Amino acid sequence: MEEKLHKPHKNPGSTLKSMCWYALVAACIKLLLIPSYHSTDFEVHRNWLAITHSLPLSQWYSEETSPWTLDYPPFFAYFERFLSIFANLIDPTIVHLQKGLNYNATTVIYFQRMTVIVSDLCLFFALYRLTAKMDSRKRNLIWVLVASSPGLFIVDHVHFQYNGFLLGILLLSLSFLEEGREFLGGLFFAVLLCFKHLFAVAAPVYFVYLFSRFCRGGFLRGFGRVLWMGVVVALVFAAAFGPFVYYGQIQQVLHRMFPFGRGLCHAYWAPNFWAFYIILDKGLAFLLWKLGFNIQTPAASFTGGLVGGSSPFSILPQRSRTTCGLSSTIVGIKPIATVITPLTTFIMVLLATSPALIKAWRNPCSGMITKWVAYAYTCGFLFGWHVHEKASLHFVIPLAIVALQSSEDAKHYFLLSIGCLPTLFFHCYLKPKSIL
Repeated sequence: MEEKLHKPHKNPGSTLKSMCWYALVAACIKLLLIPSYHSTDFEVHRNWLAITHSLPLSQWYSEETSPWTLDYPPFFAYFERFLSIFANLIDPTIVHLQKGLNYNATTVIYFQRMTVIVSDLCLFFALYRLTAKMDSRKRNLIWVLVASSPGLFIVDHVHFQYNGFLLGILLLSLSFLEEGREFLGGLFFAVLLCFKHLFAVAAPVYFVYLFSRFCRGGFLRGFGRVLWMGVVVALVFAAAFGPFVYYGQIQQVLHRMFPFGRGLCHAYWAPNFWAFYIILDKGLAFLLWKLGFNIQTPAASFTGGLVGGSSPFSILPQRSRTTCGLSSTIVGIKPIATVITPLTTFIMVLLATSPALIKAWRNPCSGMITKWVAYAYTCGFLFGWHVHEKASLHFVIPLAIVALQSSEDAKHYFLLSIGCLPTLFFHCYLKPKSIL
């Protein structure tokens, strides 16, 4: 009996039935969280429903009635437009640009919560594909690690976002790559980037892995496959951005998608390299203040989430202009040079990712692609520009898929998931967040 338990499951119908039960249990827990606290992201997504429903496509990325303007790629805007059809049927105020501002009726709360719960089916389908050929013990453990992830519950079903849906697309892409179906894997990754461009951190890993796989069949055959993959990706991006190119809005779309004016750091609670940078800056400012220097210290929060809302550093160099490594907030020092820019952080992320890129080029093994992608997202989290603490889900969830492959993988998953989880706790309550 025990021996039978550990054999790969050969009954897809039974596996799918088990997955449906997991999804149902998870949905019941999520339903209990509907009345819980929700963040400003709740109003952000409601406003996006109103924008995409009330305005023509040519005005989606220029509308500014609310400060929470549309800044996700076009596929997510199309997704919001689809949801707005049902929102309008349930309560037309939800999709009204003016009357809907800060609308907090029961109808909008239940509607938006339910859209997240339903969209999570994408994540469960991806899990089913990734684990269908595993033995039942491993499969069930992975389902528990992902479907019961505290991080996803907090960020999606308390704070309010659609990370489960987006991670489902990522895992679908990885499932196809692990099966050796590179074109479908690349296709779904391109679709994911057109939903949320922050997943592009793993794009170098995808490019190197796919290029190396394609070129191993000979130059001519490899060139043909690379060309065909490029056509597929180009068609996806054309479907997403083509209409905005037609209406002359592509520059505005890109400006919204890459708001570098938000500053280097999103907040203290993103536990990455720049968090230590902030701590060092605060420590130096305090020390110099004690020594008699006149230091203008900024407020504790480094951003409110809006472009131009970031606070300056006191001592260490940042994107604003500095001289001799000291910030212009020290009286008498004039700003003359730029030190840390988005390009700086991009180079740091690329250098940190290079070990995975080298391995993917030398030996593009399909069984390693999930680890390499998770590693790339870890590097992006550690050194990226304006990193959100929620970005830890980008590597914690893929690591859960490989956690059972070895004790070393389990250790990495355990340390990273436990280490990042406390940074998500502030999403649970309003007052601690406002105090921080």
